Amino acid sequence: MKRFRIIALILALLMLISITVACSEKNDLDNDTNIEDINQKKNNELVENDDFPVEVEDKFGNKEVLDKEPMRIISLAPSNTEILFALGLGDRVVGVTSFCDYPEEAKSKEIVGDYSGHNLERIIELEPDLVLVYGPGDEEENIILRDAGIKVLGFMSETMDEIMRDIEIIGKATGKKAEAEEIINSIKEKRDYILEKVKDAEEVTVFYEIWHDPLMGAGKGSFMDELITLAGGKNIAYDTDGAYPQYDLEQLIERDPQVYLASKDSDDKTIESIKLRPGYDAISAIKNDRIYLF
Repeated sequence: MKRFRIIALILALLMLISITVACSEKNDLDNDTNIEDINQKKNNELVENDDFPVEVEDKFGNKEVLDKEPMRIISLAPSNTEILFALGLGDRVVGVTSFCDYPEEAKSKEIVGDYSGHNLERIIELEPDLVLVYGPGDEEENIILRDAGIKVLGFMSETMDEIMRDIEIIGKATGKKAEAEEIINSIKEKRDYILEKVKDAEEVTVFYEIWHDPLMGAGKGSFMDELITLAGGKNIAYDTDGAYPQYDLEQLIERDPQVYLASKDSDDKTIESIKLRPGYDAISAIKNDRIYLF
């Protein structure tokens, strides 16, 4: 499962803008609303919410009617977990998977799923009002959960627009429409700012490492490909088959990216460890210390 820090795309955008725009120009965004600011505004008091009952439909056509604001929520995907915390719903999250490691507070939640699958018995025991699954989820598991009286919604986003749509739907399902709208507006503002700043900037070549062994990059149609283009860069993996293709070292050296981005897929991956990889000293991004890890 791809472990992008979805809401943190705002931080990624601010970092990526440094590819083509001078650091001094980024200060214009300092006073903008950010995710941490929104999260600090959370209010989890048990108050009557006039938005309920509400009917919600996910991108897979699943419809759920929530009679009241869900107070116990389980997330079975890192992206869903991050959205819940960004909306100020961390206190209501009662279960996550072992992949859900962001924000830091998510690590303290009970683990109800891992590489081996989901512990449906434990999920039901936790009596959640709402379970957010990855993609459409497993059809059989969804039936079991719904038979237990649990609402199930699925989310999977590959583009910024889809991310904003998921934030909107989760906000609606949890009684956090205003908070969701604030996050979405913040994303749109930063996107528009970046587009304006990079429209006349010189294009630079970029590689984004999804995984290191084997080496996998972000190809055409992937979320990071969209971010790279948005930030004024050219993804060297633009012509590969699939959104997350394997990429060999010879091809990487031949295309010689000026900027190297990498997902921190393991605790021992550091900028220094990337620099020390055999053959990487021939890459311009390595030579010029233009490596970014997040």
